[in-house]
Parts: sequence; C-alpha cells; structure tokens
Amino acid sequence: MIDRKLLKLPKMKQVLAVLAGLFVLQAFFIIGQAVSLSQAITHLWSGQSLVNQYYWMIFFLVTYTLRHGVKWLQDMLLDRYATEQASALRQQLLVKVFRGGPAIIQKHGTGNMTTLALDGIDNVKNYLKLITEKMMSMSIVPWFVLVTIFWLDWQSGVVLLLVFPLIILFMIILGYAAKNKADKQFASYQKLANHFMDAIRGIDTLKRFGISQDYGNSIFKTSERFRVATMSTLRVAILSTFALDFFTTLSIAIVAVLLGLRLINGEVFLFEALTVLILSPEYFLPVRDFSGDYHATLDGKNAFQAVTSVLDEPSQVAKTTAISEWHDTSSLELSGITFSYDTSHNTSSNGSSKMALKQIDLAVSGYQKVGIIGMSGSGKSTLINLLSGFLSPKAGEVRLEGQEISSLKEKQWQQQLAYIPQNPYIFSGTLAANMAFYHPAATREQLIEAAQVVGLNDLIAELPDGIDTKIGEGERALSGGQAQRIALARAFLDASRKIWLFDEPTAHLDIETEVELKERMVPLMTNHLVFFATHRLHWMKQMDYIIVMDQGKVVEQGSLEKLLAKNGAFCQLSTTLRGNQNV
Repeated sequence: MIDRKLLKLPKMKQVLAVLAGLFVLQAFFIIGQAVSLSQAITHLWSGQSLVNQYYWMIFFLVTYTLRHGVKWLQDMLLDRYATEQASALRQQLLVKVFRGGPAIIQKHGTGNMTTLALDGIDNVKNYLKLITEKMMSMSIVPWFVLVTIFWLDWQSGVVLLLVFPLIILFMIILGYAAKNKADKQFASYQKLANHFMDAIRGIDTLKRFGISQDYGNSIFKTSERFRVATMSTLRVAILSTFALDFFTTLSIAIVAVLLGLRLINGEVFLFEALTVLILSPEYFLPVRDFSGDYHATLDGKNAFQAVTSVLDEPSQVAKTTAISEWHDTSSLELSGITFSYDTSHNTSSNGSSKMALKQIDLAVSGYQKVGIIGMSGSGKSTLINLLSGFLSPKAGEVRLEGQEISSLKEKQWQQQLAYIPQNPYIFSGTLAANMAFYHPAATREQLIEAAQVVGLNDLIAELPDGIDTKIGEGERALSGGQAQRIALARAFLDASRKIWLFDEPTAHLDIETEVELKERMVPLMTNHLVFFATHRLHWMKQMDYIIVMDQGKVVEQGSLEKLLAKNGAFCQLSTTLRGNQNV
C-alpha cells in the first residue's frame, strides 16, 4: 500500500520516528483511559462513594486530554510535512515540464499534466498525510492494546489475535479489487482531462470544420466512462467498509458475550472484563480508520505514481558549451536531422515510430527572416521546438558557428531566444509584469515605449490603472490580438535576445487583426534571426528565406522569387491554400 518512493522523500524517516513515539504515547493514554474508567465503574459497583472516584475521574480526563493532544500534534506535524512535500513535488513537476518543453506535454497530454499539477498534487498531499498516519497507527497502537488485553484476560486476547489476521486477509482481497477499480477510474480521468483540454484549445478549428458536435459527443462518452468507473469504485468502497464494520463489530460482540458468560460464572473479575471490553473497539479502530480512508489513499497513490513517473523520465540537461551571442555573421546548420515522438499514438502497425521530421537540411546565417510554411501536421511546430532546444534530434548533425553539438538544448543558445506561440500565456498579474516576463528589470519608461511600439496604447487607455491593471486568470480578459501584442512586447523589451521563434502566432486571429499586428511585427524583426512558422501565405512576402514543409520533410527552400520561378512545391501549396480567404 505504501509506495516505496515515499520513504525517499526528504526527512521522511525523521517524521516516521517522531510519529512512532507519538503513537506509543497515544497507546498508553488509550490504555490509561480504559483503566481509569473501569476502576471508577468497578468501585461504584462495589458500593464506594462517588467522591472517592474523583482521582480516577481526573486521571481519565487527563489521559483523554493528552490522547487528543497527541492526536493534534500528529495532525499538525503531518499536515505541515505533507504541505511542504506537495509544494516541493509541484515545483519539481513544473520545472520538469518547463525543461522538457512540448515533448513531455505531447507524451502525457496537456489536460493530464494540468490536472496532475493541480488536483493531482492535492491528492498526493492527502495520500501522504493519510497513509503515513494510518499505517503507523495500525502498526503500533493495536499491539500495545493487545498486550494489555492478554495481561488482563488471555482468552479474550486469543480471540482478538485470531480475528485480526482474518480481517487483514479480507482487506487484502477487497483491496486488490478496489485498486483495480481505482486504476481504471484514474485512467478514465486522465483521458477525460486530455479530451476536455483538447476541445477547449481547438474549439475554433472544430467549429470551422463543422465537427464540434461530434467532438462534444466524444467528450460525453468519455465522461460517461469516467462516471461508470467512479460508481464502480464507490460500490467496492462501500462494500469493503460495510464488511469490515460488520466483522469487527461481530468480533467485539463475541468477546462481550464470552466475557459476560465468564463473569456470571465468576471466572473473571468486573475490572478486567470492563477494561477488555473498553479496549476491544480501540484494538480494531486503527484498522477501521485505515479502511475508511483506503480509497482516498488509492487516488493519492495513483497521482503520486503519475507524478514520480514524470519526474523519473530522463531529461536533457542544458549543456555548457561555449556559444557566442548571435550576430550578423553567425551561422547555424542542420544536416540530416530526423525526429520521432516516442508515444503510442505515433507508432505504426509494425511497431516503428512515425517520423515527425525526416532528413532536414537547413543552413541560416546572420540576421534574416526565415519563413516555415506548410499545411497543419507538416512538421512546422516540431521544427520550431527543435530549434528552441525543447526537442533533441534522433539523428543528424547540428553545427553552430561551425561547432558540432548534439542538440540546441544549450543554455547559452536558449538565453538568446524569444519564443512566441499561438496562444501566449498571460499569467495573473499586472500588464507591466506580463510585458516584463523576459526582462524583469525593465523600467517603466521602457515598458511604455514597448507598449507604444507593439500597439498596446488603446488597451492601456481602456484599463482603469493603465499598465498597473491586473490581467490574466480571473482578472481582465484579453483578445487574441492583445495577447500577441503582449508577447511581442516581451521579446522587444529584451534587446539581448536576437533569435525569435514564432509558432503560428496569428493562427486564431481574424484577418483584420492579423494585418494590423503584422504592420507592428515586421519592423521589429530587423537585426534578428527570425523563424516564422505559419500556413498564411501573405507572410512569405516579408521573409528573406522560405522553407516549405510537407509530412515532416523540407520539400523546397529558397527565396520567394526562386520558389515562384521553380513553380514547384511552394506554388502547389499556394494553390491549395488559396481556397481560404485568410491565407
């Protein structure tokens, strides 16, 4: 039940040692409660006055208070530790995703990674707190109670000792059934999260192609499978809880009946019988508590294993190769580059991975604007991700300034990049903070200048607090064009970033907004190496060099004039795209 990787968490062994001591204390206080209560009742039964029982009543109140005081200390310690470790795991997960880039997102799914970082980590926190507390309680308290029962009445001890393994065995059988159900539920939850996120991100495209209703039905079916899996898990949970309560109650009843018969026959004294009867429920209480929270721990365990599986994936560490800043004579060469995604949906029937990039040859130098054009799925985004260092080639050579390197995941290379995607992330904060994402030290004057250059004046005029207005999640909503302008301002503010990567930055904008934004963007590209991936033809007029991609291959490259003169793949692509008025 306990994942072994839990024991590898920082300070886990120290926490377990402290908990062990606290549970030993709690066991003694439980026994003290039972003894003091039994003594008071026995003395009253024998005819002693109530006043003479004040000592035992005070002793009972003290042990009761100390027992729950220890429980409060346990909860406080575990809650603090679980919160710290959950925060650390969330940070490690986010760092892993950030360093892994699109590759890790494409492997696990955007929706799955989002829910894992949010709800999943919360489940891990709950799992860490519950499993540690319940397992330690079940491992310590019952045995101190059982020793006391044996000391008072060995026959009752034998009955309880024989019943306990049977209950554990029953729990194991039901536990396997519950785990199977919980695993299916978690898998359904991951699929639902990915489906829902994909639908939200691609709703415009789905509507454009008239398949939004079909995709909605697909989400409905996925959610129904998740509902069925959840209800099936709940049925097993309710059954196991009922069965455990039934058998523990039956065991206590057997002990009570046997004690009653022996008490009538004078084979046992009232004090011993009462103490054993009071301690019997305490003997089973840790097991019942564990069973009650077992299914909550299963959810947390699944989430913990999912998080650790992501963290355990081999990551490419940024290299420390000496790379100079990009300048007007710098050069980059790609030769025979291939890349494939190692995911099940990219695997063909014969078991070989489907290539996303095939034998890419490319050479660029100095400051120029390189257009990457092709239909959706042609490999444009994969090439951008490879140029950014998010992905590493499976084969081929990369030469930077004539120096061969394994990939572009080089720290000094990535520090020169500004990446502008289709949907720039606008975090919850001020407009100024969002603009200064790449350059936190930017002055107010620099921010105002950047806003003017990228055309954010109208937006700032509308905002109640200007560039100090909070935007992003839960705050002031922005249009797609406004978000792209903010992303452009981020790149403009950091003059040290001479390499700009655009991945379909205007794919979801209307043509009027795109043309207006284009007038702002093109002048800013001067004295930069720009890679601009798009399927919009009108951008190619502003490009110095054009790469035409189809099914992961570079099928044609050159200047616009040369490509038009060849009347080859670029012209065929142009003919295909002309049907769209927004190309």
